[in-house]
Amino acid sequence: MVRHVVGAFVAILFSVVGQVQAPPPKVDVTGAWDVTITMSGGSVSGLAVLSQDGPKVTGMLGPALTDMFPIEGTWEGDTLIILARPRTGRTTAFTTCELTGTPERMTGTIDTNKGTIEFVRKKREGK
Repeated sequence: MVRHVVGAFVAILFSVVGQVQAPPPKVDVTGAWDVTITMSGGSVSGLAVLSQDGPKVTGMLGPALTDMFPIEGTWEGDTLIILARPRTGRTTAFTTCELTGTPERMTGTIDTNKGTIEFVRKKREGK
């Protein structure tokens, strides 16, 4: 009898714990961003267009609208971790970057301190 009660309690506990969700990210990154990557050899500017659905982020990043590659990311606490997904035969300035920031500006590192990266939200025309 005790074994059945304990088993039922454990099952209910795991059911409740499984329903607890992480809080939503504090920053919604959906939109267009100016991007600057700085490494020992200098800086490179580009553009990112991001879309966010809860903790998941997808989009495109590159030096120009006509030369972009897919990216995907996930919020982990206050940090957005982005992975580059270069097209076959292409390279990117980073494989992974970790960003923190505000709705208007995010900064971080690329490939574990290989360099820095900064995202600044693009202003919409007429605003």
